[in-house]
Amino acid sequence: MPQLGLLHGRVWASLLGKLLRPPGAVCIGAVHSHSQVAEAVLVSQLKPHQEKSNFIIKTPKGTRDLTPQQMVVREKILDLVVSCFKRHGAKGLDTPAFELKEVLTEKYGEDSGLIYDLQDQGGELLSLRYDLTVPFARYLAMNKVKKMKRYHVGKVWRRESPTIVQGRYREFCQCDFDIAGQFDPMIPDAECLKIMCEILSGLQLGDFLIKVNDRRILDGMFAVCGVPESKFHTICSSIDKLGKMSWKDVRHEMVAKKGLAPEVADRIGDYVQCHGGVSLVEQMFQDPRLSQNKQALEGLGDLKLLFEYVTLFGIAEKISFDLSLARGLDYYTGVVYEAVLLPTPAQAEEEPLNVGSVAAGGRYDGLTFGEKIRTTETQVFVASPQKNFLQERLKLIAELWDAGIKAELLYKNNPKLLTQLHYCENMGIPLVVIVGEQELKEGVIKLRSVASREEVAIKRENLVAEIQKRLSES
Repeated sequence: MPQLGLLHGRVWASLLGKLLRPPGAVCIGAVHSHSQVAEAVLVSQLKPHQEKSNFIIKTPKGTRDLTPQQMVVREKILDLVVSCFKRHGAKGLDTPAFELKEVLTEKYGEDSGLIYDLQDQGGELLSLRYDLTVPFARYLAMNKVKKMKRYHVGKVWRRESPTIVQGRYREFCQCDFDIAGQFDPMIPDAECLKIMCEILSGLQLGDFLIKVNDRRILDGMFAVCGVPESKFHTICSSIDKLGKMSWKDVRHEMVAKKGLAPEVADRIGDYVQCHGGVSLVEQMFQDPRLSQNKQALEGLGDLKLLFEYVTLFGIAEKISFDLSLARGLDYYTGVVYEAVLLPTPAQAEEEPLNVGSVAAGGRYDGLTFGEKIRTTETQVFVASPQKNFLQERLKLIAELWDAGIKAELLYKNNPKLLTQLHYCENMGIPLVVIVGEQELKEGVIKLRSVASREEVAIKRENLVAEIQKRLSES
């Protein structure tokens, strides 16, 4: 599922300079006078509390107000962005500002610590959304939607240290475009890059470059360099900081803080400092270490195909294969990309304003369909491979219910076994108990793991205890 996110709160400084005209003196005076009155009223109302707590009138750290003048700029930007999304056939979607905490956890890797948790409300643990991607995946799974091209514009929240100079806030607006579904390789991904180019060109922010890489290439690189598999995600998170930190500092973090062997870090350094066009992709195909890794070869093959498509789209000169690009979020599984603004010649001589990435995204095949978000709490499904076994299924499910086990069956007299098993896979039900003629003769019940498809025969009298044991271990 290819995805891109735009305007992650970091391009406003450039946009304001280009699009915002200074207001007239009369307008400033009027607004200032109104602000003085409002502040005087607010202070008078809060005066008793102010004496006790030194109350300061300010926005929370990492947030800001947008003035009417800034809203004009914002609306111009969003009009251009949404028009582009619609031109490419996307439908609008909106999701709640907060989600169940369990929906968001374990989707962001080390960034999970940046999620804002809310207090328990009516027995539900909730969190503010960190991005618009995981809520979209939840929407697809909950509504059983397998194909959709959608855009979403909305606020997200991240509990990180804000760097206002670079436009990094704790609350900011994201503009997301996602293509959900199964398609031939790299065609939707190339369209995402084309959309990115159209929007950044339309905003006239100056020259830009889109870096591309593939998480399979990264994992292959880690493997051939000697990174333990258990450290892949955490080392990937360090590599993702190369746009903000020097290689020396990233290497120090990997070795001193994450326990990576110095010689392994040095081998990684040989790769992550490489960038170029399709010729670099060809060069990596011939690399003596990387060419021996199956994952890396798959990623390189897709990148070669991607370069063919972006050439047809006329944007190849804007695309750079960059082995340092990691995108720290754990849900990316394939191609990743990130757009950065390039300094002008005048800026290059001075200290340019570094606003970081202005658009980014990637492919995340496992987030929705390979790793389903469950919409039911059912623990066990009762099935039969043969006809005329409804009574046995009903007796068995009653036994499970009486033991406090959450169980389901299909409301049909003679459902096909394949239909029953597919239902379990689609609903994310972890266990299936199967009763048939052979099981009745032997006094056993088959217990099947939906994930591994392994089956074991359990004595009927031991079935409840075995299920409870498995559920407690999961």
